[in-house]
Amino acid sequence: MALDPAAFETIVPSRYITFTLPNPHHNHFTASLLRIAVIDSPIATSPTTIAAMLVPLRRESDWAFSTESGSLQLILSFPQISRLVLIGNCPDPAQTTSYKPPLHTDSSSETSVIEDMLMPLLFALCPKESFHQTDSRPPEIPFLTYEDEVVRSHVLETCIGDHVGEMVVEDVELEAVDGDREFRRRLRFKRMPHLIQTQIRIHPDSPNFDELETVNFIVDNGVLVHPYLTPMVAGLSVIASYLDERIQRGYRPKALCLGVGGGALLSFLNSQLNFEVLGVEEDESVLRIARKYFGLKDSESIRLCIGDGMDMIRKLDTDARKDSILDNIDGKFDAIMVDLDSSCAGMETSAPPPEFIQKPILLAAKRLLSEHGVIIINVISLSKGFHETLINEFQGVFEELYEVDVVDNDNVVVIATQLKTRRVSGDSDNSFMCKLESAIGGAYMDSIGALSCAAAGGQVSGESANYVVS
Repeated sequence: MALDPAAFETIVPSRYITFTLPNPHHNHFTASLLRIAVIDSPIATSPTTIAAMLVPLRRESDWAFSTESGSLQLILSFPQISRLVLIGNCPDPAQTTSYKPPLHTDSSSETSVIEDMLMPLLFALCPKESFHQTDSRPPEIPFLTYEDEVVRSHVLETCIGDHVGEMVVEDVELEAVDGDREFRRRLRFKRMPHLIQTQIRIHPDSPNFDELETVNFIVDNGVLVHPYLTPMVAGLSVIASYLDERIQRGYRPKALCLGVGGGALLSFLNSQLNFEVLGVEEDESVLRIARKYFGLKDSESIRLCIGDGMDMIRKLDTDARKDSILDNIDGKFDAIMVDLDSSCAGMETSAPPPEFIQKPILLAAKRLLSEHGVIIINVISLSKGFHETLINEFQGVFEELYEVDVVDNDNVVVIATQLKTRRVSGDSDNSFMCKLESAIGGAYMDSIGALSCAAAGGQVSGESANYVVS
């Protein structure tokens, strides 16, 4: 079907159009055809603006650039942009593949030539409104640059899960820090390809190699490298005094983890902090991936079950323990760790699902906590409204609320407690606190800020400190 140029005259929220053109610049692009993807923002912007991006060479097949969901995530990361145009080699194959850096990269002058060459195309893709804003002069069209520190990648497996859809497991090398090569193993979903579901540190079994596929890697679950997992674990400092007292009496702390992914959080809680962990994951294929590639192991102290996280909360709350794995669950949880994302990249939030913050679910989760228990939740919100709604709903159910921003990330970690806590300075006699500080290097523990005390009707506070149970 022929492409109608009039289709681009107006902004249509979330519209996604792709087409191909003969490649006019073989010095940069290598394919005979260029793939052009045009995505309109789902969020209204004023004034109407258009931007372009050259797809990184040799990454054209990556879902981040070759899919509608990837393009939507890209434009949502630039809230001031009305329309984004992606220009790159036509990917072949269309499946996400391993990535090796090109031998030659364009200089700034070469890039400028390419951008100038593409301007007539971009002007043709501009909505009429953008010309009206400039008194019929051509609008300014900036070129955006994509950077993610990935030097090279090697795909280990792609598969399809019943719930999460297509996913990819890949080893990646990141830009060197202080001369030391850094490697990660990652899990990504096609539905939100820019969001790394899980990543762990891996170590090569040989120091001398060039290609990732020529070396074996050893997984390292003793350290957290996923940006928001460390502040989630740091949230346990809020109830460190309570946990230490329980441990001193011979009790092993328990955590319910909703959302397993590759299992990095579960493995860390178990191996570094001696938690007994129950992990709930809705997709059986994700659990298979976690066991095969990320070192997650079933044991007496790490139990895994398949199911929806919110359904599991309801089951445990009503004592409907029909699954065999639930027959052995006794008592309550000292911590509920929530790492659930929405299934649609076009929603205003990507974590947690809006259904999770409904009052019946929050009340059920609260009843699953031990007397001084805590719920710790990873939040990614693309709108201020969702974040405010989440805070208000939690304030209506839990006694106190805390929050910590994740450095250089869109995540916020929210911490909610059953009972009031009180501030305390350094506690060298608290063995759990010492173990926690050692495990995460003290990161984020001084950045936990009190938001409010719901029961006491307290005002929002910006205080930052360590907290223990009163």
